[in-house]
Amino acid sequence: MINSSSLNQGSATSCEVLVIGGGPAGSTAAALLAMRGRQVVLLEKSRHPRFHIGESLLPLNMPLFEQLGVAEEIKRIGMVKRGVEFVSPWHSEPAMIDFSDAVASMFPSAYQVRRSEFDHILFKNAIAKGAQAMEGCKVTGIEFHEGQGATVTAQTDDQKPYQIHARFVVDASGRDTFLAHHFDIKKRNKKHNSAAIFGHFSGATRLQGEVEGNITVFWFDHGWFWFIPLADGTTSVGATCWPYYLKSRKTEPAQFLLDTIALCPALVERLKHAKLISPVTATGNFSYIADRAFGQNYILIGDAFTFIDPVFSSGVFLAMSSAFMGADTVGICLDHPAHAAKALRAFERAVQHGPRVFSWFIYRVNTPAMRELLMYKGVSRIKNALISVLAGDVYRDTPIKLLLFMFKVLYYMKSIKNLPGSMEAWKKRKLAVRNLEA
Repeated sequence: MINSSSLNQGSATSCEVLVIGGGPAGSTAAALLAMRGRQVVLLEKSRHPRFHIGESLLPLNMPLFEQLGVAEEIKRIGMVKRGVEFVSPWHSEPAMIDFSDAVASMFPSAYQVRRSEFDHILFKNAIAKGAQAMEGCKVTGIEFHEGQGATVTAQTDDQKPYQIHARFVVDASGRDTFLAHHFDIKKRNKKHNSAAIFGHFSGATRLQGEVEGNITVFWFDHGWFWFIPLADGTTSVGATCWPYYLKSRKTEPAQFLLDTIALCPALVERLKHAKLISPVTATGNFSYIADRAFGQNYILIGDAFTFIDPVFSSGVFLAMSSAFMGADTVGICLDHPAHAAKALRAFERAVQHGPRVFSWFIYRVNTPAMRELLMYKGVSRIKNALISVLAGDVYRDTPIKLLLFMFKVLYYMKSIKNLPGSMEAWKKRKLAVRNLEA
């Protein structure tokens, strides 16, 4: 790990690749590049372990852990997650989706993790693989040089300034979106707008047996709740809702979360013996995207490029997947400059693809037709294709395209059948977007 003697205060230090941000995307990219012999510097503004929301992983994370060499460590801290339970007040019984029913089911489970532990494992792995890393060091500025990389300025939390010259910059700064702000290319998502409020509980009633670690999604009138059981007995509970509802808050956040939970009887039952044991956090609009994912000598990965509503727990998977694709792209740009433009365009198409697939479902998750399809308990190839998406199978060549097209046709047919309910859901989403634009 870099210390104050490893970087020259006030003068320039050089590296091949500078990675901004030590979350899942940045630590993964740094580890992969270091494993390939690159000289990598990784800067993280906070210090691990630090709190982060987003504790639920997807089955297609599992092969990524194997490639990084951290599978056993993640297993040690993880709660096995075999699927998703959906609970709807408009249906008489819950519905369970099992990842083993995916079209290609070689990864039938994932984990729920404390992100403080999970992110720390990935960060330490980047160092073990050869990346130089510095915590408590926030990037404050950047200057790109035509064809010559960039000079990055940074400052430690004890106010020491640093300069680093890098041939290539990987922005993995998460929701800070450093380069998107620098270039003024960050745009709020005009198709979706949501807000969230969340906290941790002890003593929550969980599912029994092998499905104890499954995430539960509870719908309610203003959006949906997550219920994520963690290995130490803590349960993460949060509400993702339309911003108009969050703006109605007149109490402090903890009381507002408890009042919101009271609107969902099924969740109240699961929390009747539970105790809130953490501060409660509320966040504004979740969804945004940058106008581009690359430029000369830089790329944006993970949440630094885009963030979507977390209803299907896609965040960490999309971040790590973009890091794998990004590491390949950086290698081409550094070793074969003549092919850089083509590689960067291919990278952008790839990192846009995953969020786009998930977003179609996310935009419609609060509609009666989507609830009906997710609550369907029968067995069909179309449902298996849906489960494949929920497992994160959006980048491989698994033959699900036709099945997903059929799912969408079925969705629109059900929407027409229940036109009043569909129109009401559409109006709510449009109102949320209009409020965002205003």
